[in-house]
Order: sequence, then C-alpha cells, then structure tokens
Amino acid sequence: MKLASTSRKKIGKLVRRVRVFGVPARPAAHQPRPFQPNAVELFYWKSPQAVNFGDYLSSVIVTKMAAARDCFLDEERPSEARLLAIGSILHFARDGDMVWGSGVNGKVPVERHRFTHLDVRAVRGPLTRDFLHRRGIETPEIFGDPGILVADLLKSRFPRPKERGTEIVFVPNLHDLDRMRDWGNVVSPLDPWWSVIRRISEAGHVISTSLHGLVVADAFGVPCTYLRLSEEEKLFKYEDYVLGVGRARLKVTHSREEAIRATPLEPAKPNIAKLKASFPYDLWEF
Repeated sequence: MKLASTSRKKIGKLVRRVRVFGVPARPAAHQPRPFQPNAVELFYWKSPQAVNFGDYLSSVIVTKMAAARDCFLDEERPSEARLLAIGSILHFARDGDMVWGSGVNGKVPVERHRFTHLDVRAVRGPLTRDFLHRRGIETPEIFGDPGILVADLLKSRFPRPKERGTEIVFVPNLHDLDRMRDWGNVVSPLDPWWSVIRRISEAGHVISTSLHGLVVADAFGVPCTYLRLSEEEKLFKYEDYVLGVGRARLKVTHSREEAIRATPLEPAKPNIAKLKASFPYDLWEF
C-alpha cells in the first residue's frame, strides 16, 4: 500500500509539472492544402498604389468576351493557362503564355523579354508584331488593343449619346496627373473604370496623354488628340496602337493650347470583327 501511495504522489508531481511547463505537442495530423483548381490566369499590370482604369479594362473585356460563350476565368480546367491581353506587358510573358492584344512597352530593355515561345492570337499593333517576328515567334496580322471593344461589348451600360457634346476632356497618364490637376475637366486614370469610360464616351473632344484615353475615345468615335507632356513613356506604344487601328501616323502635340487648337487624329478604323474572332475560346475546350 505504501508503494502504491508513493507512486501516486510521483505521478501527481509529474502531472503538475506538465501543466506548468507544458510538453511538446503531438504532431498535428496532416492538413491538406485548400483546393486550388487550375484555371485561366488573366495577367495584367496591377500597381501597388492604385488601380489604373486602362489596366483594369483587361479584366472587364476578357470577362465579357469569355462570358459570351458561357466561359469563366475561374472555372476548373485540366492544366494551368495564362492569358495576357490589354497593356504594354509582353516583358512579363512566360513561355507558353497566350497573347490577345498585348503590346511591347518600348522602354523595357529587350533582354527582359525572356520568353522563347508564345501562343499569339492578336497584338496591339504592327510594331509589336515586328518585335515578336524578330524573335522567331509566329504572330498573325490581327491588331488592336482589346480596350477598343468596350463600346461594342457594353452597349447597354454605356449607350452612345444621340448628340455629341462639345466638352473637352483631358485624360492624363499617371506620370502627368499632377501636371494636369488644375486644368479643369480632367479625368483621373485612378477614378473607377466605369466613371472614366462614361466621361470619355460623353465628351466632345478627348485630349489625352494616356494611351487608353485615346483607345476608349476611338471605341466611342469621340475625336481625340495625343498630348505629350513628359518623356516617361516612349512613343513606341502610341505609334504601335495608332498603326494597329489603321492610322497612317501618330500626330503629337506638346501643350494644352496646341492640343486644343489642333485637328484631332483621323478616325480610327479598327477591325473589330477580326479582333473578336481571334479571342482564345479554345482555352475552355477540354
């Protein structure tokens, strides 16, 4: 009996020590990772500071195009796929990516374009096509920034006005936003995408340092003028775009006063049907 009592005391002391100091926990049973199905990843530039309407348009346009045939970016597929659409983002492309309407940035060194093979369905313009051809990448002669489809795809949300207004609207790119803040009728590229589209679509004349200010103006048939206030952006992407929508050249203005007086760019002649027909619906054929 004395031995049993002594054993119980030792066990009690051990239990108290465990309660005070604890013991290493048993390894938890293996927890499976949350299910993450393969899907179509739409890549577009996302600034860590804010959302630029032109970049976000990639999500708007691609989502709308896909849904037209009951396809969805986040649905499960047998393997991963990556799609690049709106933007000067080809330096972010990886081998095997699909390209629909993207362009070369112009200020990014050639060596940063590390891909060797892409599945290209359309590009922003002929200068991007030439760049890819020099790298041995087959590229069709199908041109256009997909933002040019916004008026066609979102007719009910942004109906064309019966009468064109007379208001001049200024659309800066991010680099020029501070330079234009006090001009009046300035549409910030950081405003909600739908607000930017609406104001451009209702304008009488768009004067823009932003590429997508020109693209959206062209989509709605609004006369537009390219204004160049800084050298942060190369001319390459503007020239690529205007050539891709059937213009002969890019006409550049350099001041607010000159842009207001200037004759707008000649009307764009994009091949909307060809660009839409090149959309990669086969990403959802499995």
